[in-house]
Amino acid sequence: MLMSTKASRYAHQLLDARAQAKLMPLLSAADALSVMDGYEIGKRILDANIGQGSNPVGRKLGFCNRAIWQKYGIAESISAPIWAHVFDTTVRYAEDNRGIQSLEGAVQPRIEPEVVFSLGRTPAPDAGLEEIADCIEWMAHAFEIVVCPFPDWKFEAVDAIAAFGLHGTLIIGEPHMLSSATRRNLASMLANASVSLSCCTEDSVTLCGAGFGSDVLDSPVHALWHLHQVLKTQPQFPPLQAGEIITTGTWTDAYPVQAGQTWVTAFSGIALPGLTVSFV
Repeated sequence: MLMSTKASRYAHQLLDARAQAKLMPLLSAADALSVMDGYEIGKRILDANIGQGSNPVGRKLGFCNRAIWQKYGIAESISAPIWAHVFDTTVRYAEDNRGIQSLEGAVQPRIEPEVVFSLGRTPAPDAGLEEIADCIEWMAHAFEIVVCPFPDWKFEAVDAIAAFGLHGTLIIGEPHMLSSATRRNLASMLANASVSLSCCTEDSVTLCGAGFGSDVLDSPVHALWHLHQVLKTQPQFPPLQAGEIITTGTWTDAYPVQAGQTWVTAFSGIALPGLTVSFV
């Protein structure tokens, strides 16, 4: 277990790098750190953010997409999901599924198309997949803008966990309230859906990526259930609660973004509208 003073020091370094929008060395290059250590650092970052007036409003899942696991990790591929908190200061809603987002202060920003759930009820500790789905009040499409303080997006899982789960900003589209019938079939509906992700500039429109809901741990609902299970092993963090929003992981690879670009998504196989976000 990482010593408390060392965990606090690493948390301070990460908070400082974010505040100054600068790169920093890998934590794992200086110390033999475990995944558990990453969450200990994350707990100190959570406490610091709350102390500075940011309120946690939910969680983000990362590395749920099996199709891209082999692209991340230095010593070996990252092959398991991670999670981190999202805050009222990092979450915003896109009116009419369109938005403008500043990239000021975002270090090496990339874009990920995701599905977000809002919990209408607190899941029971032993909730299975169907019970978890029945706790979802609404779902929405979202872009997560992920950021990385480590050079060239090279890191180990522990580094990513400690560094806010690589979370930057979550831009949520129009929420869709779910009926009980939809909740019962939601896991399979999302598993069979697909999304396309395109980048538009003044001169061109480029299809950058496409992905399936089944790539996200078989379905975003499975990803939510996985988070529920993981939190039972982490008593330093509260379990999932009614009112939280959970973004369940990207359907495509994460693509670099820059000012002057507009990114657009379109879904097939499910009645979710796409998002259009322009970066400045």
